Amino acid sequence: MEQNHVITDRLLKLRNKMKQDGIDWCYIPTGDFHNSEYVSDYFTIREFFSGFTGSNGTLLISADFAGLWTDGRYFIQAEQELKDTSIELFRMLDEGVPTINEYLESHIKKDQTLGFDGRVVPATMGEEIEKAVKKCAAFMNVEFDPAEMIWTIENGRSEMPCNPVRALSSDLTGMDCLEKIELVRAEMEKQNAKYHFISKLDDLMWLFNIRGNDVECNPVALCHALLSKEEAIVFIQKKALGTEMFEYFSSRKIEVYDYFEAAEVIKEKVTDGNILIDKKNISTKFHHILNEKCVVTNISNPTEMMKAVKNRTEIEKLRDVYLKDSVAVTKFIYEMKNAIDHKNYTEYEAAMRMDQIRMEIPECYDLSFPTICGYQANAAMMHYQAAEDRCAQVHAEGMLLVDSGGQFEGGTTDVTRTISMGEVTKKQKDHYTRVCRGMLNLSAVKFLYGCTGRNLDIIARQPMWETGMDYKCGTGHGIGYMLNVHEGPQSIRWQYVKTNVETVLEEGMIVSNEPGIYLDGEYGIRIENIMLCKKAEKNSDGQFMEFETLTYVPLDRAAVVSEMMSDIERERLNQYQANVYEKVSPYLTETEREWLYMETRPVS
Repeated sequence: MEQNHVITDRLLKLRNKMKQDGIDWCYIPTGDFHNSEYVSDYFTIREFFSGFTGSNGTLLISADFAGLWTDGRYFIQAEQELKDTSIELFRMLDEGVPTINEYLESHIKKDQTLGFDGRVVPATMGEEIEKAVKKCAAFMNVEFDPAEMIWTIENGRSEMPCNPVRALSSDLTGMDCLEKIELVRAEMEKQNAKYHFISKLDDLMWLFNIRGNDVECNPVALCHALLSKEEAIVFIQKKALGTEMFEYFSSRKIEVYDYFEAAEVIKEKVTDGNILIDKKNISTKFHHILNEKCVVTNISNPTEMMKAVKNRTEIEKLRDVYLKDSVAVTKFIYEMKNAIDHKNYTEYEAAMRMDQIRMEIPECYDLSFPTICGYQANAAMMHYQAAEDRCAQVHAEGMLLVDSGGQFEGGTTDVTRTISMGEVTKKQKDHYTRVCRGMLNLSAVKFLYGCTGRNLDIIARQPMWETGMDYKCGTGHGIGYMLNVHEGPQSIRWQYVKTNVETVLEEGMIVSNEPGIYLDGEYGIRIENIMLCKKAEKNSDGQFMEFETLTYVPLDRAAVVSEMMSDIERERLNQYQANVYEKVSPYLTETEREWLYMETRPVS
């Protein structure tokens, strides 16, 4: 009820502000000035007005309505966090649920005004909103900041992040930033473009071989860039740069302007000609500025694909990092399974212990996301995060789901294991085995070059679909190199979405493999390995592709029903477990090694 009171009070203040500013509808996405998936505390405006803490959600507010749209990963969590508020939950992609634009078209009235902050709404979404509003003979105001005068530094809002920036050596990146800039310029020339403007943070970190700390667990620094044939300009908070960083940019003839000078410098520098932008990843504000200055060509940032295809140096580092990370997770599983009889952990304590073991690896300097640790029913919330004062006790029965990862000098990791803590039910074993089958079958797939993730998703999902079950998320996402744990453009998901551009799986791409089953109020099961896409044989039928597994963490032998598996699936399970023992056992204590030997014995 206290949460209800706080949110009600904030919405009342916002509605008063809307009335004063002539705004009838207010649109609040989850976003910063760069369309980042995860945002720093300063930008959590949607969370401030709704109480919903998930990483994806959009709030729509009028004088007598408040609705929140989110995806299937967060349905259970959102239902709980919006309880006792006046905010209605809209489950995206569920049958009969309108999109936010469809809802707007049905409810906004002629001559009404929809307002939003054009700095945090990507240009593609801004255009879609504008179409919906115009269709109803209504208006749009892109200068409306809902947090202004309501959520301020004085009443608890964090400062805008500004943390030290560092440069990476070519020993880590495999390529100097000047080489990368020339690759981008070559793409600009193909498009007959005079300029290229970039706002996507992980693309910029990759391009300039720099890293920051302006978003929790994502080693990025707030910045923009403008490239031309003659100039390379970075707009970054100068107070985040030390002497070495100024020298780094200067030695590569990269001009440095302050982050907040971007709009004015662009107006001065961009005069005519064609400019490349990625409307998915620049703000409505910058899109409007550039539209007035020159001819805009909308393409995916060339850096996105370049970044997604890892080079030889990155791949070698990733193999090493994933082995070290796998050892850490294996040690954690051993500890949980063997300590639970005499020490009952809470979910929070278990998460902290996983983090502690991983951070003991010398190359690990941060987490890649806050560790997800859910016991039994809490694991049904895909992105559940335990807190010290809000968590369940873990007992010697049932299942514990732990999804975790780290940022390393040499890679970014992500791994999920569902651990049987003692006796598990027949139903849990059935579901664990189905998830295990899906993960192993996708790992072993061979496919012709030209396939996208949509061609492959059914391989992982089929064991669940056989019984009329599904998981409301994709099966796989790309992963950055010392960057964001979620990285595009590649993904593995089944659903056709008209606005999504599908990406061919290329050699050198990293992708996750994480099928699952989530039963509200009961338990959640997810198994996640990370895979490297590689070329297999080439013959008269074409170039075949395959995956190399990078993750070597044991699967839970006690939860597998081998009779549910085909002969080839049992063979895949036994081979994977044998590989785990071979790779991980040399780094374990004798006691841990004995346990792992028993855990990875063949099933028949």
